This record gives sequence, C-alpha cells and structure tokens, in this order.
Amino acid sequence: MKNKISNFISCLLIIILVLFIISTGIIIYVTINSESSDVIYEFVGEENISKDDEIETSVREKESNESISEKIKQLFNTTNESQETYNYSTQNSEEKFFYEQLNSYEKKIYNGLQENKNNLRSGTYVINYENTFSNILNKENGSELLGNYYQTAVEAFTHDNSDLFFLNVNKLYLNIETTKRFGSTTYKVYIAPKANENYYADGFSSQEQVEVAMNKIEDTKNKLVSTLSGNKYKDILKIHDYLIDNIEYDQTYNSIGAYSIYGALVKKTAVCEGYAKAYKYLLNSAGIECEILQGTANNSSGNTESHAWNAVYLDNKWYLVDVTWDDPIIIGGGILTKGNRYKYFLKGSDTFKADHREEYQFTEGGKVFSYPEISIYDYK
Repeated sequence: MKNKISNFISCLLIIILVLFIISTGIIIYVTINSESSDVIYEFVGEENISKDDEIETSVREKESNESISEKIKQLFNTTNESQETYNYSTQNSEEKFFYEQLNSYEKKIYNGLQENKNNLRSGTYVINYENTFSNILNKENGSELLGNYYQTAVEAFTHDNSDLFFLNVNKLYLNIETTKRFGSTTYKVYIAPKANENYYADGFSSQEQVEVAMNKIEDTKNKLVSTLSGNKYKDILKIHDYLIDNIEYDQTYNSIGAYSIYGALVKKTAVCEGYAKAYKYLLNSAGIECEILQGTANNSSGNTESHAWNAVYLDNKWYLVDVTWDDPIIIGGGILTKGNRYKYFLKGSDTFKADHREEYQFTEGGKVFSYPEISIYDYK
C-alpha cells in the first residue's frame, strides 16, 4: 500500500514538474516573440501659408523590440542633459482661440506642446505622453484617429502661437510605440524629430541662435510697446504703421524667416504671413486680441493668390486688417497715399469679401476651424 502511495506521489510530482517546464517554456517563447511596433506620424502642414503645396499626413511603420527609453536614447545618440524627455501633465493651456475648438485628445497634445514651447527651442526636445492615449489607441482605428488629432492640435498650436519662428513643424513626428505581451497591449506616445536630426526652421541650427533671435525680437517688441498710449484704437493704428514703415515685402519669397516674425521684426523682410504673424505678436503683447486669417485674395493684377491677414478686436467687435496690402509695392516708386495706406485697416466683412476669401481648412482632409465673427461694417 505504501509503495502505491509513493508511486502515486512520484507520478504526481513528475506531472507537476513537466507542467512547470512546459508553462515556463511558453512564457519564455511569448516574451521573446512579443510584438512591438512603432507607428510614426509626420506632420506635413502649411509651413508657409502662401504656398499652394498639397498637404497630407504620411505614416511609416517599423518593427522593433526596443523600449521607449531605448528609442529616445538612440534617437539622438547622446546623453546631453539638455535633451531631456518630458512627461505629460494635466495642466490646462491658457485659453486661446484655436485651442478652444479642439476635442479633449487634441487639447492634450496641444498642452504638451504649449507647456514645452521654450524647451522646443533646443531643436531636439522630446515630449513624452507615455500611456496618455491608451484608451483611443485600443480602438480598431486608434492610430489613425490619434494621427488626425495630432495634426489638428499642431495646426491650432501654430495658429495660436505666432512666435514659433524657429520651429519647422514638418520635422516633428508623433511616435506611437505598441507592445503586445500575454494578450495585452500597451502604448507609449512621444513627439520627437527624426533620429540624429532636429526640427529647426531654415536659418537655425542651435539653441544659441534661437535665443539670440528671440532677444532681438523681444527688444523690438518692448521698445514699441513701451511707446503705446493705452488707447486701443491708437495702439492698433501705431503698430499697423510701424510694420508698414519698417518691413520690405520679399518679392523672392525665399528670404530666411520671411514667413515669420523673425523676418518681419529682425530681418525687416517678409511676405504676407510674416506681416500677419508680426501684427498678431505685437498686438497680443500689448494685450489686444488679434488672430491670423488665411485664404485667397485677388491682387491688383486680377490674379488669385494664397494670402494671410488679421482679425482685430475693438469696441466689442471684430474687424479685418491687411497690413501687407496696406504696404503695397509702388511700381516706379512714388509716395504711398493715405488712401492706400489704410485701404484695408479695420474693415468689415462687406469690404473684404470683394477681394478676400477665407479658408477654414488648413490642410487637405484636416479639421474645419472657425474664425471670429467679423463686423459687417467698417470701423467708424
């Protein structure tokens, strides 16, 4: 009887040992063969409002077994302390016109960018959202949805912030790391440039250059704002006149910074986008609400061109201002008359619709945004 019990126990122990070995083997096999992949969304946006380039979001996929920390380290191949990563927080962005039009996911992406606007000056800073978007990524088309939200958030961020002269958003990538283990899936999301590259705009290659340019811009702004009277109408007029008197229109469309406040306020050469961004930047710095509008316009030759102008809030109404067209190129020289200088200053929608047409979708297939409701009549 004892032998039978001993044999039974021995068999049971052998069975348990075999099951343990098999289960251990399965775990090791699953771990080794667990799936991990990256979906990388590149923002291809309206780098220049005045260009009619076709816009699209491109997607690249690659297989990888690396953790997100390893990816970020390899991204720069450096341990420079200035290239730190950022963990998303739940702080709210200050209220801005285009931000308020975003859904909750888009706002989270925007907040990460807004909270790290100064860090982006490094050209390589990584914004790490960790698993913030797991609930949306668990959906069947989650990666595509998040890619669309990302593009919309970047569009809103660049339209709300006119001082991003150093940033080329086309070099920013939304990276989605997907890892599958033991039947569960985890996601980690971060924004970064391509490996060993940066996301600087043309003309900038270091944070030192960006800081020098920013100091020059702020010096110009501070000197001008310190001369303002506090009368909103007079201040709106003074900044309008300052830009007209100090900027030359870039007829080559190729000058460094021509599409930004850097070209307008430092290089003194800009196209319509640079004029519009500079006007928004200076008015906002003076505490006056101003937004950038974009679309098409019929120029003096009767040709239709992509264009940018502004909406300004005065006496509880929004009015339109086109600083660029109030600074026309006079063929053969001559004096700019008062009629031409203020032809597009604080006008209503009825005046502007004769030769300006707003566009509310900044990229093909992108979100349709709204603009401020403009007064029908000109400011009196």
